[in-house]
Amino acid sequence: QRILRLAEMCRRLETEEEKVLPFYPSSLAEGEQRDARRVLEETPAEPLAQAMRDYVGLERFWQRFNKAKLEELALERERAALSQRNQRLRELLRQYLAGISVSQEVSASPT
Repeated sequence: QRILRLAEMCRRLETEEEKVLPFYPSSLAEGEQRDARRVLEETPAEPLAQAMRDYVGLERFWQRFNKAKLEELALERERAALSQRNQRLRELLRQYLAGISVSQEVSASPT
């Protein structure tokens, strides 16, 4: 019940785009998708593969989780790039203001 309540709360915070297209489209080719489906339908022989079949229902959760992590990483990179650009602009502004004050001093000094 707690998980369902949390899911409802999270659903309210989703954007319209996330409600309509909650996952990225698959990057696999059609043949690769068929191969993946065939492998998933086979009975696994290894113990780890058998244990993973128990968690197939969480696949959508992990897709959403990974999508959120990718977006977080992209936003962090964008923030870092904007921060660098901000620093460059501040430096250019500082140089410009220093140039103005020097030119005013030169024009104000008697020759």
